[in-house]
Amino acid sequence: MFFCSISGEPPQDPVISSKSGQVYERRLILKYINDNGTDPLTGEKLEESDLLTVKANPKTAPPRPPAATSTPALLHMLQNEWDALVLEMFALKQQYNSTRQELSYALYAQDAASRVIARLIRERDAAREALANVQATMGIAPASSAAEDVEMVEENGTQEGALPKEIVDQIDETQQNLSATRKKRKAPAGYTGTAEVKTFVATHTIPSLHSASPAGMTSLAVSRLNTSQFLTGGNDKIVQLYDRNTDKVLASLKGHTKKVNHVAFREHEGEPTLILSAGADKIAKIWAHDSASNEYIPKATIRTHKGDLTGLVVHPTNSIFALSSLDKTYSLHELSNFTQVYRSAPGEDAFTALAIHPDGALLALGTPSSKIQICDVRSGNIAASITPPDASPFTINSLSFSENGYHLLAPDSPSSVAIWDLRKMKTAHTIPLGEGFKVNKVLYDYSAQYLGVAGSEGIRVFAHKSWDELVRFEEAGDVSDMVFGEQGKEIWATSGREVRIWGLPA
Repeated sequence: MFFCSISGEPPQDPVISSKSGQVYERRLILKYINDNGTDPLTGEKLEESDLLTVKANPKTAPPRPPAATSTPALLHMLQNEWDALVLEMFALKQQYNSTRQELSYALYAQDAASRVIARLIRERDAAREALANVQATMGIAPASSAAEDVEMVEENGTQEGALPKEIVDQIDETQQNLSATRKKRKAPAGYTGTAEVKTFVATHTIPSLHSASPAGMTSLAVSRLNTSQFLTGGNDKIVQLYDRNTDKVLASLKGHTKKVNHVAFREHEGEPTLILSAGADKIAKIWAHDSASNEYIPKATIRTHKGDLTGLVVHPTNSIFALSSLDKTYSLHELSNFTQVYRSAPGEDAFTALAIHPDGALLALGTPSSKIQICDVRSGNIAASITPPDASPFTINSLSFSENGYHLLAPDSPSSVAIWDLRKMKTAHTIPLGEGFKVNKVLYDYSAQYLGVAGSEGIRVFAHKSWDELVRFEEAGDVSDMVFGEQGKEIWATSGREVRIWGLPA
């Protein structure tokens, strides 16, 4: 290491005098030459051109100043750095407290706004009620907007008793038309057979649907007219309409205050598409597609029941739909004006599942006591009651009629399913699924060639009559709902926040 002959310190920019050979700090020797013009040590005449720059390779770090070469100096430097850090922390705390105050103010303002909105809604409802009373007194029929969400409440006149005659006539006509061709009908041309189902593989996954908290989907429905569109109901209280081809959410429909238990399409030629949902908040909601805006407009909110809604099915007539509830009743509602046309008398058990016979004349209801009630839709009378033999009480959470109408698929324990022969009112076969499998959904395909079971360990598909297992998809995990696609070419399922699709390999 070099030392400057003037300062005695290691030089930052060392140079050597060609006259004396001494090492100097450049800035010091230049200042001395400007003042005296001689070498500081020898007195010889010295110019700037006589200075030679010292070049070191590799370049060394500049030496530490003397003020930092002793322990007291180091402690002083550390103290200065600590003081700066404390001052910065103090400034951050001040900024944090200011942000908290701003957030608190914003929350109070939002709460105040919510209270104002709630008060205005109450005042609006009171004004509507007063207007309705005045109109009733004057004998004026109240007008309702076509785009208004109509609140449908319980009507004493249609709470119990038989259906209106025009509804019964529609059901009879539909039953006659369907039963004349359905029982002998073969699978449509091009329909996927059992051999093809065995080759199904995962073809598409749609992730991150609905909210992350609370996460999970509870129900699924696929459009018949536009097979790329499907509905999902979630734990986040929202109904979503999604287009698989464009990978976009077409509509997020709100209105429920608890999780959505069931969703369904009503697609009928010449009429707008309806979206229906039923939730744990005891209400059902209906939205209609508006061709002008290409949006779904709320049409009705049905508050008939006093318990969670556990079933939602559109009747084969496409003019009515059915709801089942934990309040031990089920109800039927028109889809033209959304009025209730029938509500059953309270039964002994709550209803936990609902399915309608393909002919439309019967409906099946599951209960928490493992009993299945089969009722006549037209009269409301119980046509039959079936219970799995030697079964401990468990909840029937899903039901499905075969397309020919002869069989009913239902759980006969939490981890097995039974195929009931409705002609003999006894089980034709029982399929055990293993103790770890918990059944969430059972479903016949349209051709009644095979049936699917969705549960805690994925999906399993079995052939009808031979009862052989055709395929299983365990990678889906806990599956809450499943649907067979058009022509049986796909199987759709909801698992967590994903919709998974399996089909023929490419």
